[in-house]
Parts: sequence; C-alpha cells; structure tokens
Amino acid sequence: MDAVTIPMLHQMKRDGRKCVGIVAWDYQMAQIADRAGADIVSVGDSVGVNFWGHANPLEVTLDEILVVCKAVRRGVKRALLSCDIPFGPLQRGQDSALEAAVRLVKEGGADIVKPDGAADFPDIVRAIVRAGIPVFAQFGLTPQTALQYGVPYASQAGADAVAKPEMTEKLVAEARMLEQAGAALLDFTNSGPVAGAAVVKAVSIPVIGGFGGGPWLDGRMRLATTAIGYAATEIDKDADHYAQVAKISLSALQQLVSDARAGKQIKS
Repeated sequence: MDAVTIPMLHQMKRDGRKCVGIVAWDYQMAQIADRAGADIVSVGDSVGVNFWGHANPLEVTLDEILVVCKAVRRGVKRALLSCDIPFGPLQRGQDSALEAAVRLVKEGGADIVKPDGAADFPDIVRAIVRAGIPVFAQFGLTPQTALQYGVPYASQAGADAVAKPEMTEKLVAEARMLEQAGAALLDFTNSGPVAGAAVVKAVSIPVIGGFGGGPWLDGRMRLATTAIGYAATEIDKDADHYAQVAKISLSALQQLVSDARAGKQIKS
C-alpha cells in the first residue's frame, strides 16, 4: 500500500470515506497499527496517564514525547505519523512552539504535529505552517481547555459542556479560523453529533475525533490500548473492546504465580 499523505486524507473527505487514526506509544504497537491499515498513527500526550501513571496529560514534557515519537516512527512505514506538542511550548509563545514543532519533525520523525487547544493560538498555527510543518489542530474540549470549563476532560460532564447549543456557533467559528490559519487536519475532541456535524460541513479539511467522537465526523481516533482492552483499567470497564488483552494477561499471570508457588518447572 502507498504511504498515506495529507492530500489523500483530503480526498477521502471529499469522497465521503472515513479516516481512521490509532494512538500508539511504542514500537511494537506502531507496527501493528500500521499493518492494520490505520491512516494516521498518533503519538498522544495521553501516554503520561496511560503508560507512566501521571495524574494528567499536562505533566508530559517535550523530551518525553520525543522518546515516544522516535520509537513509533521506527514502527510506522505507511501511515501518517502525528506527534503531540505537549503542554508548555505553546503557552510560552511562538518561538518556543515553533522550536518544539521543528524538533518533533527533525528529531522525532513526525509527519504532522498536533497542538492542543489550538484555537487559542491561531498565530502559532500560522507560524508552524509557514515553517513548512503540517498542523493537526486539536480543539473542542481537550485536556488543556477542559480547565476553562472546570470539568474533567474524559467525562460525560465534559462532553455535555461542548454539547450545549450555544457552543456550536463558537466551535464552527474556531474550526474555520484554524482552517484559515493553515491547519491540514482538525482533531475535534468531545464533538458530539450536533456541533460535530456542523463543523464537518463548515470546513473543507478532515475533522477527526477521539473521545466524544462518532460517525458524524470525517474519521475516528482511538487509543490502541482501549481498542484491545490492554490497560489494567479496561478489565472492569464497559467500553467497545475488540479484544480483552488485560483480562487474558491477568489470567495468564495468575497462573504463572500459581505455578511458581507450587514449585513447577517453567521453561524459558
């Protein structure tokens, strides 16, 4: 299969075909996601919460994201590789944000960078695009903008905050502004069917969403760990899993503990 390009994703929107993005944080999962046919493999700052036990995604640093981005880059040959600009560089200003974007591309191997809360930084989006770096602009209720609403990002309360009717006009305006600033793709988080459908119609670039997304968007982002039921939290979680890796792992390791305690020879 040919390598995925931004013009290909734009054509998919025009053709009414859905884009699929998978969030991966390691070399092995990156290879699997790429082979599965994902259009985008995304290195999200959610790695901090999901892999490292951080309290929230804002704790992740640029240097940490670069380590993950490099690993995923080694595993991705066909999909478009997106890497998050974590909390900090955008808030410090245009020079800091541009430096971060350049490092993600030059050192990390990213094909496109994703600034969180991009609607608050349109001038920075323009600057990154002028530097020749494609932007996957994240907006809506994101881990950073959730602070403005005083609600948890990944929660029903968060989704409800964006779903209020008065928000649709604001979100459509933000999407148009980001498209005019040069964004190549939009990551609309907590979109909902009303605002999501309105934004998709209002812009010519693909609008993709993860948490709170759905078929009303041009595509869907999904954590690989959630899709396969990998995380410990997925054992008792009611979500759409395509496998139950955590439950299988728990059962296997319980058997290992039992065999070891019984003095059974375990072949290496």
